[in-house]
Amino acid sequence: MRSLAALLLGLALLPARAVAAEAWQPPVLTTERYNEDWSNLADPANRTGHWTEGFKYIPLDGSGADYLTTGVEIRLRDEDYHGNWTNPDAPNDGYLWVRAMPYADLHVGQVRAFVQPILAYAAGVRPSASPIDQTRTDLLQGFADVAFDVGSGATLRLRAGREMIGLGTERLVGTRYGPNVPLAFDGGRAILHSGRLTVNGFYLMPVEPGQGTFDDRTSSSRALWGVYATRLIGGAGVDLYYLGYRNDHARFEQGNGHELRHTIGARFFGKGDGWHWNFEAMGQFGRFDGGSIGAWSMASEVGRGFAALPLKPDLTVRFNVASGDKSSGDHKLGTFNALFPKGKYFGELSPVGPYNLVNLQPVLAFDLGGGVSTSLAGAAYWRQSTGDGVYDIPGHLLRASSGSTARFVGKEVEASVEWRATAELTLGASLSWFQSGAFLRETGTASNIRMTGLEANFRF
Repeated sequence: MRSLAALLLGLALLPARAVAAEAWQPPVLTTERYNEDWSNLADPANRTGHWTEGFKYIPLDGSGADYLTTGVEIRLRDEDYHGNWTNPDAPNDGYLWVRAMPYADLHVGQVRAFVQPILAYAAGVRPSASPIDQTRTDLLQGFADVAFDVGSGATLRLRAGREMIGLGTERLVGTRYGPNVPLAFDGGRAILHSGRLTVNGFYLMPVEPGQGTFDDRTSSSRALWGVYATRLIGGAGVDLYYLGYRNDHARFEQGNGHELRHTIGARFFGKGDGWHWNFEAMGQFGRFDGGSIGAWSMASEVGRGFAALPLKPDLTVRFNVASGDKSSGDHKLGTFNALFPKGKYFGELSPVGPYNLVNLQPVLAFDLGGGVSTSLAGAAYWRQSTGDGVYDIPGHLLRASSGSTARFVGKEVEASVEWRATAELTLGASLSWFQSGAFLRETGTASNIRMTGLEANFRF
């Protein structure tokens, strides 16, 4: 791990030294690389001579209107666990994730094609690597779209193929970027842009990764559809959405069966005068195994930054509630379903997921200068309903209620540091500790979890 990270650091620092005097400021790189717009490099006045520009804008005709953008991400992540009660077969485990994700983004007039393969390997996972740890070589993303001018400055983009999609803060639909193999969907989207309004309509099926090369498959048992609208207003914004979900093989503590679930939600977010906030409310209804569904969730985040103080501290407090099932025998499922949430939901160590859960999480972050930032987070977890168990982030039942009346699941503290060594290279480390609470002690293995994480991420 150290030798590979050092190699990446050396490669990145060489070009950085050559252009340091030019103070080049690249566009923000995102997890969804297709959202990055490099078309401004068509104007020579916008070029700085930075070494990546030759990859980000490759003109294909004399006018420069048709062009190709290329790039890559290479990530190495080492995780070491001790006392992990969520993995009884290997509670003490250390492994290395390695992945490379090159991409090519072709623009020809109003037509666009995006391709991103993935090479993802794991070493040391016990008892064996899962498809989320290792998919070897496969197609992560591959889609085409075409844009239409629909008048009044509005654009409609029709897209079909395979892509990673993150909606809002990825509480319900995310890219699963933290684990080694991200989540992609097969299907189609219609994306309307009109001023500060964006509306997404879609029908999607999740991609189920295999452990071999080119064996990822479209799920035949799960599907997602809906409409997601975002309206920006000054320094704030509002999301309104409907999501439909089908799972032919759903599993909860109440039992197994066919699930047809509908989610209606709203989010209010923004920042101003040093404050930042994010509030979201979700209601769910539908049918499960012949019975009804009635579930809900509320999420809140309020933070205050102090840019004028030394180290620019920022304090954020998050409070989340996701409903659980009251009784496994009443033919009414009350367990909230987070559908396809982001991978590292509560932090680098997230032993439980947002199902039947109450969570309080303060986070204090500092800017140490020189591209170095650090944070210290605490968290506490309780069951929302004593009639339901505890689930992991994908929604698998980790621990049944087993008649326990205890609500407290556990508490956690996590410290992390990140250094943006260059515009392309980020190095990070984290130390996490989870202490099991009364519910876990009453229902099974209740060891405390200690996890260390080291990461090197090189991308342009």
